[in-house]
Amino acid sequence: MDTTQSVFERSAIRKVAIRLVPFVALMFFINYLDRTAISFAGPNGMNTDLALSAAQFGFASGVFFIGYILLEIPSNLALHKFGARRWLARIMVSWGIVSLLFTWVGGVEHLYILRFILGVAEAGFFPGAILFLSLWVPSRHRSKILALFYLAQPLTTVIGAPLAGLLIQQHGLFGLAGWRVMFFGVAIPAIIIGVIAWFYLADSPAKAKWLTQDEKTWLTGALEKEKKETAASNKHVSVRTVFGNGRVWMLAAIYFGFIYGLYALGFFLPTIIAGFEGLYGTKFDVLQKGLITAIPYLPAAAALYFWSKDATKRGVRTWHIALPALIGGLSIPLALFAGSPAATIAVITITAMSIFAALPNFWTVPTQFLTGAAAAAGIALINTVGNLAGFSAGYITGWLKDWTGGYTVPMFVVGGFMLLSAILMLVLSRSGKVSDGIPAEALDPAGAGHHAEP
Repeated sequence: MDTTQSVFERSAIRKVAIRLVPFVALMFFINYLDRTAISFAGPNGMNTDLALSAAQFGFASGVFFIGYILLEIPSNLALHKFGARRWLARIMVSWGIVSLLFTWVGGVEHLYILRFILGVAEAGFFPGAILFLSLWVPSRHRSKILALFYLAQPLTTVIGAPLAGLLIQQHGLFGLAGWRVMFFGVAIPAIIIGVIAWFYLADSPAKAKWLTQDEKTWLTGALEKEKKETAASNKHVSVRTVFGNGRVWMLAAIYFGFIYGLYALGFFLPTIIAGFEGLYGTKFDVLQKGLITAIPYLPAAAALYFWSKDATKRGVRTWHIALPALIGGLSIPLALFAGSPAATIAVITITAMSIFAALPNFWTVPTQFLTGAAAAAGIALINTVGNLAGFSAGYITGWLKDWTGGYTVPMFVVGGFMLLSAILMLVLSRSGKVSDGIPAEALDPAGAGHHAEP
C-alpha cells in the first residue's frame, strides 16, 4: 500500500468513526435504556402498584427475550436482504411504539404481554448493528470501531439511571405515576431517532455521500478483498451449515455467560441498592439511587475503551476475552460479603468492568470464519443463544431470591456462568478453532500485507 492509499485509509476510518459510529451507538443507547427501563420502574413504584413478587418481576424482565429470540435470526437475515438502513430504522420505530404502551400497563399479565411484544419488536437490532458496523471496516480496525459502539451500553446506565430517576420524580405529570412518566420519557426518543435513521444511514461505503471517491474506492476494495479471503478459507461455512458449526455454538455458550452476568446486574442492581436501606440503615431518594446505580458503569466504560485499545494494538488475543471473564466470575460473589454499600458497589464495579472489557473483543471472533449471509445467521445465532441468558438471568435470579430469601445463591450462579465462559474461551483457543491476533507492530507501516486477525 502506498502512502497516498494509507492517507485514504486513515481518513475513511476516521470518518466512519466520527460520522457513523456515534449515531449507531445512540440507537444502541436508546435500545438498551428501553430494554432495561423496567429495572428502574420496579423498585420505584411499579412492583407495588402491580403487586409483583421478585419472581414475577424477574419473569417480566426475562420474557422479553422469548420474543426476541424467536425472531432474532429471521430479522438479521432480513437486514442482510433489505439493507441495514431500512431494517434498523423499522426495528427502532417498532420498539419505540411498544415502549410507549408501557405508560399505561394495567397489571401483571398486561406487563408480561408487553414485554414479550417488545422483544419481538427489538429482535435483530443488536446483531444487526454489529453486522452493519463490521461491514464498514476491515478486521484490523474492527475492535476499535466495535469498542466505540459498545461504549453506549455502560454509558446508558451512567446517563440513563439518573435520567430515569429524574423522570420518576415527575410524579403526577400528565396525571401519571412517576414510573409511568419514565416509560413515556424513554420511549419517544426511539421513535424520533428511528425516523431519522431512515435518512441518515447508508447501507455500504459505496453509498455514503460523506466519503470522497478515493475513500470509497479504498474502503470498498479492502472490504471486498477481505471478504474473498475469508470466504476462500472457510468455504464450508454457509447459512445452512452455520447451525451445525461447532465454533458458532461454542461462541454462543461463551456469550451466554457474559450476558447472564450483564442482565443479572442490569435488572437487579437497582433493587439491590434499594435493599441497602434494610441492610445498612441508609436512606437514598430516587435520584440518589439512580446515581448510585450509575457508579459501576463509568469505570466499566473506561475499561472497555482502554482494553479494546490494547486489543487493537496487539490483535485480539484469547486473554482479552478469557481474563475479564475470570475476574468477573470471581468478583461478583464477593459483593455478598462486602459489608457496606460502598464496598458492595466497589466489587460490583469490578464485575461490570470485566464484562464490558470482554464484550467488544468477543464480537471480533465470529468474523474470522463467517462472511455474507452466513455471518448474518451466525452472529444472530450466537446472540440468540446468548440472550437465552437474558431470560434466565432475570427469572432465575428472582426465583432464587424468593426461594432463599436473599441474593447469595443467585450471585454465585452468576459467577459460575462467567467462569464457564472463561474456561470455554480457553478451550476454543487451545483447540485451534480460533486464532489469536498478530501485534499491530507486525504490520508494515502503511498497513499493508497481513492484517491483524480479530
